[in-house]
Amino acid sequence: MSYRIGVLSVQGDFAEHVVAINDLDEADAAPVKTKKAIATCDALIIPGGESTTIGKLCERFGLDEAISKLHFAGKPIWGTCAGLILLAKDIVDSQQWRLGYMDIEIKRNAFGRQVDSFETDLAIKGIEGGQARAVLIRAPCVTKVEDNVEVLATFRDKIVMVRQDHLLGTTFHPELTEDRRVQQYFLDMVKATENRTGSD
Repeated sequence: MSYRIGVLSVQGDFAEHVVAINDLDEADAAPVKTKKAIATCDALIIPGGESTTIGKLCERFGLDEAISKLHFAGKPIWGTCAGLILLAKDIVDSQQWRLGYMDIEIKRNAFGRQVDSFETDLAIKGIEGGQARAVLIRAPCVTKVEDNVEVLATFRDKIVMVRQDHLLGTTFHPELTEDRRVQQYFLDMVKATENRTGSD
């Protein structure tokens, strides 16, 4: 079985996510930017980019309604960087539009401006084979989590990867490296969800 994973393609680095997911067996990724296309997905990735722009476009075209249907059906959703900002319930010093599904607080540009972007190696809970390379570009960090949120990775005591049931969040960009283990982690979430719901 091939699982259909949509990558929200209204703005940001969606193309890199499509390539990265399609490197995996059992995965069929495609860019999606309409309510109809989102509704066909087994899972969704919200990519990095400009969180305010992505949010405004989601609201303007009613994509938030389609994403909400996936969320409340328990379909996995992964937000990277800006995507995680939109998933967060609270954003430090900001009232911008957001989906607000994850019980976390997030801080934008937590590591500095674009010129302060960097790469590092992270130990990620649930991912074997040693540390994973992480690319942080004007990255946020998670500043607070509720008890139902699992912290999967930190960098210098700052939270950079979290999971809440069927929701996954990374403040870094796994799609910009050759390592596909984070993508495989997400695909395993998708497969487990589909098995629970009895889909085939």
